[in-house]
Amino acid sequence: MDLTTKYLGLDLKSPLVVAASPLSKTLDGIKKMEDFGASAFVMYSLFEEQIEMEEKELFSHSMTGTDSFAEFSSFFPAIEEFNLGPNEYLEHIRKAKDSVKIPVIASLNCRHNGRWTEFAKQMQQAGADALELNIYNIPTDFELSGDELEKKYIEILTSIKKEISIPVALKISPFFTNLASSAKKFTEAGADGLVLFNRFYQPDINLDRLEVEPHIVLSNPTDLRLPMRWIAILKGRINAYLAATSGIHYGEDAIKMLLVGADVTMLCSTLLRYGIDYIKGIEDEIVAWMTENEYESVNQLKGSLSQINSPDPAAFERAQYMKALNSYTVTF
Repeated sequence: MDLTTKYLGLDLKSPLVVAASPLSKTLDGIKKMEDFGASAFVMYSLFEEQIEMEEKELFSHSMTGTDSFAEFSSFFPAIEEFNLGPNEYLEHIRKAKDSVKIPVIASLNCRHNGRWTEFAKQMQQAGADALELNIYNIPTDFELSGDELEKKYIEILTSIKKEISIPVALKISPFFTNLASSAKKFTEAGADGLVLFNRFYQPDINLDRLEVEPHIVLSNPTDLRLPMRWIAILKGRINAYLAATSGIHYGEDAIKMLLVGADVTMLCSTLLRYGIDYIKGIEDEIVAWMTENEYESVNQLKGSLSQINSPDPAAFERAQYMKALNSYTVTF
């Protein structure tokens, strides 16, 4: 059974990639990913704010005591005090590359363009095989148009592409006025791949303290339908690799994503629930289904049910919406 696939120009042994998560924060976790069948993994995200904070602290330290006597060298912090989050992230990439053979995909989470984009070059120099650019932006400016928002994404993407030669996947949300048009613009601007979709974690309200607080809810299998639909629509119509994320918990979920055209399927919530070793179980389920249905390779089934290849292209559009509503029956 040939499970190999290609993503961001990388040859992978299977379509099972571990998404950005706390699971990659330890070398032990990364080694387990490889041992249990992951073909690649995305590092936990480094945030724009972390890079900017380090720059500010470094500047503050370097300026301390500049108006005092030169011999007061004790004003300057020891070099290890500069080793904050971003530098530790780079070191983690280096150690991961030395520890496993599967590709290491770095992850930058951002919302603005700026000098911090230069950090992507350091990620490449540390050994990252590719970069996942996660633009997590909740637009709250009432004067910001959809076209202007797209331009902000493209500005960040092009700034990153100027700094590095490794491939870049853009992780986006589904909340664009015309997602098909936006996806096309992003790939034309240089995105080598698209990751569908970013899950915005919605805040909750604590009624006891009357405070807004973060609330993380892991995905469930029904969450796969949104990325599945859009991967089916985009497959064959844009020049980019497609990664499916959110709602992939079992082998059948991964198979559905592959059938509509995903090049890889990314695992996160299911591994947080059941453990990293569950990757092997998902792979076994894929192999069993492919054997039963007489598929010899992942490439053979990939995209066979995308909209461009579907005998019923309207199934991914409005006609299916009407059909679903009209077929629902009330049972009480």
